[in-house]
Amino acid sequence: MLSVDEQVHIIGSGAADITPLADLKKKLARQAPLRIKFGADPTAPDLHLGHAVSLRKLRSFQDLGHQVVLIIGDFTALIGDPSGRNTTRPALAREEVEAHAATYIDQVFRILDPEKTELRRNSEWLAGLGFADLLRVTSRFTVARILERDDFSNRYKSGVSISLHELLYPMAQAYDSVAVSADVEIGGTDQLFNLLAARELMEKSGLEPQVCLTLPLLEGTDGLQKMSKSYGNYIGLTDAPSEMFGKVMSIPDGLVPRYYRLCTLLPVAEADSIEQRLSSGDLHPNETKRRLAREIVALYHSMDEAVAAEEAFDQVFKRHQLPSDIPEVAVSLAEDVYLPGLLHELGLVASAGEGRRMIDGGGVRADGEQLSARCYNLARVCVEGKVLQVGKRRFARVIAKG
Repeated sequence: MLSVDEQVHIIGSGAADITPLADLKKKLARQAPLRIKFGADPTAPDLHLGHAVSLRKLRSFQDLGHQVVLIIGDFTALIGDPSGRNTTRPALAREEVEAHAATYIDQVFRILDPEKTELRRNSEWLAGLGFADLLRVTSRFTVARILERDDFSNRYKSGVSISLHELLYPMAQAYDSVAVSADVEIGGTDQLFNLLAARELMEKSGLEPQVCLTLPLLEGTDGLQKMSKSYGNYIGLTDAPSEMFGKVMSIPDGLVPRYYRLCTLLPVAEADSIEQRLSSGDLHPNETKRRLAREIVALYHSMDEAVAAEEAFDQVFKRHQLPSDIPEVAVSLAEDVYLPGLLHELGLVASAGEGRRMIDGGGVRADGEQLSARCYNLARVCVEGKVLQVGKRRFARVIAKG
């Protein structure tokens, strides 16, 4: 096993904060596997690289010989995590939670080692709590302490309603740490309050308190906002290889070292070297980004598919040719075609609304010809057999059914 300092260097790479660091060193010095807790509410079916940042750090702990305790928040998802929200988050139906959980677990084990992962659901201990148990837990927190959380504090000062069940969310997440006797809990910087609440509850419950390790929120492909499907700046773990490669190539150069550190399996020493050599000018930014794109595609697909994705990227962006693997999609076509709806049916946009926005922004082409703004209705002959392109990387050839 590596020394304490060597482990701390690996664990701390890319981390925002470790609280308290001295406690982590003390736990590592015992030379026994630690229990590393990570909780996730299955509120959406698909994961992206932003979600994978925490999973990569968990894998680092596993590679160092520690045990990951992955908690599926099937009970807390019914409450809804209010972190960063200025309104009450709608509660999910249990059927939605279960469907999302199944997809989430499948994607998680693309990164984590199942043999070193203890998979739990927090309904195991939270669903059975009686009212007396709930009062006992809540007695260990104060209203003033809960209102220290920025989102609660801001909503309270602004006169925006806070439902009582939202105030219980940090306590429920904290109880998870008690239930599994966590040594370390990992979360995003927006989760720090909840992680510290768990540390406090463990101490008041007579347990050794956990160490809180927070990770930065990964910026999306726009380089500005955190990666999110709602912002359209995400790189999905289930994206096709060519789509994933192209999205990585679109990130700003300044994010490349951060993506190497947070999104790949490169050793920390190599990530350090890449950052230093980019800064000194010893590495070419474009070639370094290409390697990053290959590394990421290979993680979720294969190296052969990563190489093929790079070739497809060059075919479109260096040689300005259409991809060789454009999917043909059969659809029913009327004589008059509503183009935004067709783009959605082809899977090129998430909705007809997005289709209209892409058309108005000059982002839609038919056989290479850019369509004019507000060009929503076309004759069938204008789309049948044509290659429709949305943005730089989404293509489909329209085939009429029948």
